[in-house]
Amino acid sequence: MMKTLTYSVSAAVLLMSTSAVSSQDYNKGWAAYNAGDYQTALQVWMPLAERGDAGAQYALGFMYDKGEGVPLDDAEAVKWYRLAADQGDADAQANLGLMYEFGEGVPQDKTQAVKWYRLSADQGNARGQTNLGTMYDNGKGVPLDDAEAVKWYRLAADQGKADAQYALGFMYDNGEGVPLNDAEAVKWYRLAADQGDADAQTNLGLMYEFAEGVPQDKTQAVKWYRLSADQGNARGQTNLGTMYDNGEGVPLDDAEAVKWYRLAADQGNADAQQNLAIMYDEGTGVPKDAVRAYMWYNIASANGAEKSATWRDEIAFKMTPADVSKAQALATECINSGYKNCGD
Repeated sequence: MMKTLTYSVSAAVLLMSTSAVSSQDYNKGWAAYNAGDYQTALQVWMPLAERGDAGAQYALGFMYDKGEGVPLDDAEAVKWYRLAADQGDADAQANLGLMYEFGEGVPQDKTQAVKWYRLSADQGNARGQTNLGTMYDNGKGVPLDDAEAVKWYRLAADQGKADAQYALGFMYDNGEGVPLNDAEAVKWYRLAADQGDADAQTNLGLMYEFAEGVPQDKTQAVKWYRLSADQGNARGQTNLGTMYDNGEGVPLDDAEAVKWYRLAADQGNADAQQNLAIMYDEGTGVPKDAVRAYMWYNIASANGAEKSATWRDEIAFKMTPADVSKAQALATECINSGYKNCGD
């Protein structure tokens, strides 16, 4: 399983700004913002921010960060985040850390990112804690330290942060920073999955499929894979396709397997691309098509699927040179289009 944590900032987090004031004008700004009237919110918050109110400064930073009511402007977002962060606003500190981590509005600087995440995390901010955990988890801006990552993930997970719960589950699942413990992994995956975290749903499905921390239950595995797949998660789509491909937890349905493999393949998932190639190679769920099989084997091989190169070369012996050239051209076109033009 691969750790791929994404930390997006939602508008809802503005409601939790640690330095929000209770003035009538400030609340008027909130009312306007929540109604989608960004211009009025801007008119209310700008003078407050200019007078030094940290909550309004954070709000302005967020508006520039997202291009709401103002042109998207990372440098301007950084300016306002920094003013609020320097006053101790924990949400602004977390967001300023993000700007440094990804080089948005400032030169990329992982050490600075860690600095701001830590200031936020030390105030108990769940996003700051999650992001600081990720830096330790991946050795970015700090030496890699799984135990330290677990510490920060746990603090955020205990506050109900879904991506931290997923990350903590992953640490237990793989014995990183904590002893391997499938039951604990399931506990944290479930908490995150129940909040709609697609990666946690996929991993919880795996736990049910392979009886890790829970009794084996292919029907439950399908349930969680489907919830993840319906959100567009490529691993969930691939795993759901495999369940249909093998008739596990659902009736065997090759066409349905192809559907889910194709969705994941179009996102660049190498396992799905290899499985889709097999379907074309064998003519299951789709008409048998050596050109399409070669194309997907070629793409999957380029993305690291270990057996695809061997199977591609085996099928090439049964093809004409013209068909091989056609398949290679289709693969190139598919990859260059970002999987948007794969001829399916």
